[in-house]
Amino acid sequence: MKNQNGFTLIELLIVVAIIGILATFALPQYSKYQARAKVTAAVAEISALKVPFEDVINQGTDIAAPAGIGAASATTGNCTITATGTASSGVGSIGCTILNAPGPVLGKTVTLSRTLAGGWACTTNVDAEYAPKGCPPTPAS
Repeated sequence: MKNQNGFTLIELLIVVAIIGILATFALPQYSKYQARAKVTAAVAEISALKVPFEDVINQGTDIAAPAGIGAASATTGNCTITATGTASSGVGSIGCTILNAPGPVLGKTVTLSRTLAGGWACTTNVDAEYAPKGCPPTPAS
């Protein structure tokens, strides 16, 4: 009797079937992961602008564009950034419209709003499954 070398056809077919089944479950989960990561990156980008925003408002200057708070560009790899603020009231917001993202979050917005008391609140219009903690989705109206 000779020694058998290699795999049989049935063994190879079983391996291919197992890989196919795993891919069926893994790809949708990976897509959700990518969407959540893009929303989190958007929050991080606009959170970095809170300190310059506070500085400009505390100096008594109104903010009408992202350049007013030192943002080099209104568009980054993750966001189209908007910023508005009124020095007399201290109220304002920094917003991000998400770019280059998976379909469920593409074009959605994340907004940091500054209250009269000087606190910050985060809201978003992405679905709850993609929203990061501390930035709840706004209810649909």
